[in-house]
Amino acid sequence: MGLPEINITFSGLAVSAIQRSQRGIVALILKDDTDTTFERKEYTSVTEIDPLDWTATNKAYIEQAFLGVPSKVIVERLAVAALNYNEALTRLSFKKWNYLAVPGIAGADTTAVATQIKTWRDTDKRTYKAVLPNIVADHEGIINFTTEGIVVNGTTYSASQYTARIAGILAGLPFTRSATYYVLPEVEAITEHTTPDADIDAGELILINDGEKIKIGRGVNSLTTTTTSKGQDFKKIKIIEGHDLVKEDITRTFNDEYVGKVNNSYDNQALFITAVNAYLRGLQPDVLDPAADNLVGVDVEAQRLAWEGVGTDTSSWDDQKVKNTSFQSKVFLSGNLKFLDAIEDLALKISV
Repeated sequence: MGLPEINITFSGLAVSAIQRSQRGIVALILKDDTDTTFERKEYTSVTEIDPLDWTATNKAYIEQAFLGVPSKVIVERLAVAALNYNEALTRLSFKKWNYLAVPGIAGADTTAVATQIKTWRDTDKRTYKAVLPNIVADHEGIINFTTEGIVVNGTTYSASQYTARIAGILAGLPFTRSATYYVLPEVEAITEHTTPDADIDAGELILINDGEKIKIGRGVNSLTTTTTSKGQDFKKIKIIEGHDLVKEDITRTFNDEYVGKVNNSYDNQALFITAVNAYLRGLQPDVLDPAADNLVGVDVEAQRLAWEGVGTDTSSWDDQKVKNTSFQSKVFLSGNLKFLDAIEDLALKISV
């Protein structure tokens, strides 16, 4: 009688979605030889940081990440002489985190880390993302931060050096707002972008000076090339956060409650579909648009093709027959979801 419990699991996930969205985890990779007795430190507060573990510069990076109020900061330490970041990336592949930053990274190393993030997302279907400096990645999992000359308390940081701060902001934002116009009160000055609109259109996350405050221009990732499967919405960090939340929640619950535990009948699939759709309704109106259907069901076309792929003639099967005839151990589902963006633009016409 275990199946109904999945409804309780999904209900709890929907209720906690907003809270979980603003408690993301930042992963940092830092090169540091101050204390070589450890590879990793995990912090839930700046008060836990031992200044004897890090150089003053690296300690400041960790503190900057916490300014965005993530739930945790995981720091992978590498030797200063390390030739690349592969070892730390391997260690991080076994951990749960949301946004990666590597303060000080440059050149080919930036490209290598971006390639790893793309592989994790596209091939391994993980939801990792990275804030990297000055890289034309053209991918929703890479945030291309490009503002230079960031002055804080008289110290000037490059885009690369300030990626920890940006990762902390993105990990700490709730689904009820985007990063657009997020104010960085500690920043005194920046090297201002001469073509901010064009830079944003080119997939750059930039800081702007509105004359009073330094703030994020628009919450975009590095994606610039859209397709039928990746539309304009995929360029927005907030939208991708919603995608990742739904993917993680459904996948984790399916793996925990169904895989190896439940026979693959249409009745059992229907129970799972009902639970998923109830979960999706619970994400309205904070994550999903309540004006849209936001429903999933059996992917009839995919299931029909699976049977035809093993030599079964399905030409006489109607859609219900396809649904009733489950295929081996596979569950084919599809649906349409509409994720909510934040209000960011205004078109106002006034007649006098």
